[in-house]
Amino acid sequence: MQTLSNIVNTIVGGVNNVLWNYLLLILLVGTGVFFTIRTRFVQIRRFGAAMKRVFGGIKLHGDKAGKEGMSSFQALATAIAAQVGTGNVAGCATALVSGGPGAIFWMWVAAFFGMATIYGEAFLAQITKTRDKEGHVIGGPVFYIHKAFGEKGFGKFLAVFFSIAIIIALGFMGNMVQSNSIGDAFFTAFGVPKIAVGIAVAAVAAVIFIGGIGRIASVTEKIVPIMAALYIVGSLVVIIINVRAVPGAFASIFVGAFSPRAVGGAVAGIAVRQAIRYGVARGLFSNEAGMGSTPHAHAMAKVDTPEHQGETAMVGVFIDTFVVLTLTALVILTSGVLNGMIESGISGIPVAQAAFSTGFGSRIGPAFVAICLLFFAFSTIIGWYFFAKTNITILFGKKGVLPFTVIALFFILLGSVLKVNLVWDLSDMFNGLMVIPNLIALIALSGLVAKAAIDGHRKREGEKIR
Repeated sequence: MQTLSNIVNTIVGGVNNVLWNYLLLILLVGTGVFFTIRTRFVQIRRFGAAMKRVFGGIKLHGDKAGKEGMSSFQALATAIAAQVGTGNVAGCATALVSGGPGAIFWMWVAAFFGMATIYGEAFLAQITKTRDKEGHVIGGPVFYIHKAFGEKGFGKFLAVFFSIAIIIALGFMGNMVQSNSIGDAFFTAFGVPKIAVGIAVAAVAAVIFIGGIGRIASVTEKIVPIMAALYIVGSLVVIIINVRAVPGAFASIFVGAFSPRAVGGAVAGIAVRQAIRYGVARGLFSNEAGMGSTPHAHAMAKVDTPEHQGETAMVGVFIDTFVVLTLTALVILTSGVLNGMIESGISGIPVAQAAFSTGFGSRIGPAFVAICLLFFAFSTIIGWYFFAKTNITILFGKKGVLPFTVIALFFILLGSVLKVNLVWDLSDMFNGLMVIPNLIALIALSGLVAKAAIDGHRKREGEKIR
C-alpha cells in the first residue's frame, strides 16, 4: 500500500512540476501578453473607468440576488471572495522564501497582464450566459468553450474536462485546503481544537450554501469589504511601525527581480529564474486570472453591457495582487524576518505570523493573522463552492446539487483536522488542469474580446459626445 501511495505522489508531483513550473507559466503569462496587445492595453485605458464604476457602486445591502443574477458589485465581491484567500498570505510568504524579494516584482508583472486576461473571461462569460431549465441565469467557461468549438466533439470534451477538473480542484480538494489553513491558524494562535474549528466552519458554510445564490451574494458583498479593510489597516500599522525599512524593501524587490544575489544575506543563493518562477506561479494562483474560476461569478452580473463587467473584473485582480498581496510582502520585508526564515527553511503562514508579531507582539500578531485567514479562507470556500456547484448543475442538473453539497461539507470538516500533502498536491494539479481548456477557448475567441475592448468602448463614448 505504501508503494502505491509513493507511486501516486510521484506521478502527481511530476505533473505539478511540469504544469506550474513550466507549461502554465508560459501559457498564462503568454495569454495575458496576447490579450494585452489585442485589446490595446485595456487594463490601462479603462482602469480609471473601472475603478470609478466599482467604488462608486459599493453597497453592503444591495438588491437580493436571484433568478435574474446579481449586481455587478455582488459578482465582483463573489469573485474577490475566491481570489483573496490563503494564497495572499501563505502564497506570498512562500514566494518570498523560495524566490526572494524579486518574486514580488514578477507577481506584479503577471497580475498586470492577467488583468487583460480576466477582462476577456468576464466579457465572454457575459455574452455566453444562458438560463437553466428553471429559468435561472447561469454562465461560465463551459458556455464560451461551446461557443468556440461547439457542443459536440472537441467542444464537449473540453467543456466536460473543465467541469470535472474545477469540481475536484475547488469544490473538494481546494476547500479542504482552505479549512485546513483555518484550523492550523486558530490552533496555533488560540489553542482551539481543530475539530471544533472544522465543525464551526462546516456549520456556517452549510447555512450559506443552503441559502443559494441570494445568500452567497449577500454574504460576500458584506464580508469582502470588511475583510479587506481589516487586513489593509492591520498591514499598514505594521508597515508604519517599520517605516524606516520601507525604502529598502522596495529596493530589494526591484534589485532582486534581476539580480537576487545583489540583495545579500540568505537570499544570495536565489537565482533570477527562481524569482520569476515563484513570483509568477504564486501570483497567478492567487489572483486566478486565466484559471476559469471567476467567470462563473461575472456571468451572473446584471450590467448594461458585457464590457462593463470586463472592466469590473480587472479591479478584482488589482485588489488581490497590487493591494492585498503587496501589503503582505511589505509587512514581511520590513519586519526583517525573511532571511532567518530562509535559513531555517520555514515557509508559509508562520512567516507572516512572525512578521506581524514584530508590530503587534508575539500574542496579537499570530492572532491577527489567524482572524484574517478565517475571513480569507472562509470567503474562498464560499466562492469556490459556488463555482463548483455551477458545474455540477451543468453536468448533472439540480439533482446533483444536494449530494455535492453534502460531500463538500464533509471535505471542509475533514480538511480542518487532516493535512495530507497529497491532497494539497492534487488541488494544485486539478487547478492547473482546468486552466488548459479555459485558455484554449479564450484564445479562440480573442477576436470578440478585442473588438469589444476597442470598438465597444469607442462607440459608447462617441454616443455620449453626440
